[in-house]
Amino acid sequence: MTELLHFFNVHTTAELLWVLFGFFAQALFMMRFLIQWIASERARRSVVPVAFWYFSLAGGVTLLAYAVHRRDPVFMAGQALGTIIYARNLWLIHAERHPGDG
Repeated sequence: MTELLHFFNVHTTAELLWVLFGFFAQALFMMRFLIQWIASERARRSVVPVAFWYFSLAGGVTLLAYAVHRRDPVFMAGQALGTIIYARNLWLIHAERHPGDG
């Protein structure tokens, strides 16, 4: 365990858990590109599947939590705006699929 603490330049297990959470958040965020790439390859054209927006939102929210923990205002601003955009896209997709629901 001390090797991991030293490798990630953290001093406590709690800090290490936050770093691991940050990696998990980044992995969620990166998955959106893999999903979009696979969907585009299958369709033989550029497409943006709904899963792209769900992974964007999940990754954005978890990265925002990590940014807040790190108290990084630049990182917070970038992720906060992104999560609004991802949520809005999902809202528009839902509204298109379910007209009259609000």
